[in-house]
Amino acid sequence: MTMSPEPIESPRNPGARFQAPFAAAALWCALTAIVAAISASVYFSTGTQGFAELIEEGPFSDLRLTLYSVALCWMLAGVFIALLCFRRIHAGNGVTLACFFGVSLLYVNVLRERLGYGDIHDYIQAALNLHYGHPVHARYLYPPLWATLLQPLVPLGGRAMFDVCWLLNLLSLFAFYLLLQLTLQRYGFSSRLSALATFVFMVVNVPILRTLCYVQVNLHVTNLILMSLVVYPRSRFLSALALSLAVHLKASPIVLALAFLLARDVRWVAWFVLCTLSVAAGTVAINGLSPYRDFVSNVQFLLSEKRRPVFRENSIDSFLRASSEWLKIEHATTRGLITAGKLGLTAAVLALTVLCVKRRTFHEGDNRGNVLYNAAPPLLVLMTMTAPLVWEHHPVFLALPYLVLLRDLDSARDWLWFGLAYFLEFLLPTFDFFPWSYGRLASPFIWLALAWSLSHKPCPSTLFMRANRWLTTAALAPDGR
Repeated sequence: MTMSPEPIESPRNPGARFQAPFAAAALWCALTAIVAAISASVYFSTGTQGFAELIEEGPFSDLRLTLYSVALCWMLAGVFIALLCFRRIHAGNGVTLACFFGVSLLYVNVLRERLGYGDIHDYIQAALNLHYGHPVHARYLYPPLWATLLQPLVPLGGRAMFDVCWLLNLLSLFAFYLLLQLTLQRYGFSSRLSALATFVFMVVNVPILRTLCYVQVNLHVTNLILMSLVVYPRSRFLSALALSLAVHLKASPIVLALAFLLARDVRWVAWFVLCTLSVAAGTVAINGLSPYRDFVSNVQFLLSEKRRPVFRENSIDSFLRASSEWLKIEHATTRGLITAGKLGLTAAVLALTVLCVKRRTFHEGDNRGNVLYNAAPPLLVLMTMTAPLVWEHHPVFLALPYLVLLRDLDSARDWLWFGLAYFLEFLLPTFDFFPWSYGRLASPFIWLALAWSLSHKPCPSTLFMRANRWLTTAALAPDGR
């Protein structure tokens, strides 16, 4: 005899029924209807030509396969919500359905991916520029450390450089699993819960998939950031060195230094300054100051140029540029809106950071590590959101903020909004369809709102503590054997 599962109740409201599936269904239906209505309106008013301004075909991509993948991913989400609403998911089939949806989402995204590689060619070209004493090309928007490290491989040829970077990325993926699990344990996750959360996060993850396909440097940067957190405060030198190397690979992690300043750790700051200057001195000794001048020049040009937005690029800059083109707003006005928006966002996130430190939202404790671990999640979100370019592989940096938020989610409303944010950021395939492809920009705003709300509640949640306790004490051997 099959028993229907009992209604799920909110731990903080024992008598309230868990209505999140129906709210999610309403939201899914509303968004589907809006997209369908707008698409129909465009088609009947301007024909297929009207979509040319809203939909772009990415490089090396097949537009039809891209749209099929997005539609299938959205339909899978709808099926999952329907199963929740009709109470068809229970202890007897939960693992089966979880594996089904995981495998389905994984291969929907794999089959959407392209065969051509992008960013690795920029790295190789930058190394060639340095080797032959030429200015670093305009597409290389990084400090010169990575190109300098690749420079000795230039005599071996471009294929050898590609192979080395490809293998390093794969090794970095392995290290990412271990470092992310260790970091989650610093936030109170048990060994088993941290392993499970890391596995689920990595098994279906568009930013990781894109990072590997592009042979991007993001995993190396993320690993250095996580290492900086894991070894602190046992080794301030290694922590400072790791973050310094991350800054020299991709300048934006400098934002994380604010967490150590909030902790008032003078020794760490001194080590960080020394390491940063030492790494810079090493690159200058090899190639001189010109690569740094090229880096500054390339970034200045990026910030000032009037470039056409790419719809899958999810920065604030891109969204406001695309909206301005649609609304016929002048470039100077758009530039002012971008600056004002980022300044306001920075002020809000810094205020949230201070609040999280004060309320101990993500980590309990009285030492300086407590300040660092509470400040790091919102600062990582700030680091990503204020960048002038936020491609689909950049949310790799958001692994820690999204996963540590799990420890504080308790109510149905919190889980609903978190699920939406997570789906948009990590599960939805990459596509170029204005304005829907900017869902990845909306996702971190949802995270910030959740973090602000949860900072005013008791943390961690009852659900997290129960899961942690159960996974810690559960027997490894099957019962009765």
